[in-house]
Amino acid sequence: MRFKSLFFAGALALASLSMASPKSYQITLDESTQAGTVQLAPGEYKVRVDGSNAIFTNLDTGKSITTPVKVETTGKKHDMTAVDTTKATGSTKLQAIELGGSDETLEFGE
Repeated sequence: MRFKSLFFAGALALASLSMASPKSYQITLDESTQAGTVQLAPGEYKVRVDGSNAIFTNLDTGKSITTPVKVETTGKKHDMTAVDTTKATGSTKLQAIELGGSDETLEFGE
């Protein structure tokens, strides 16, 4: 009986850890892109939000970069994760990321 209680407590602790971790989203950048205050190299990234910061982790190198972000709630759930960029004077700037499956949009200033 003691083993079952210990097993149940361990399973419960593991489940609570998985729920506590923030959701991440995967994006692909085809070219070097300015995201807020940082420059991101082309590649695939995992993006997660930590308070007022977006954390980009390059899936090839594992290197993480943090930049300030404004999280806007749109009131309408996004069907998929979408990246909004603009191009001016030869450089690409990340304007926003719509987070698929949620009603949140990440907005990047300069």
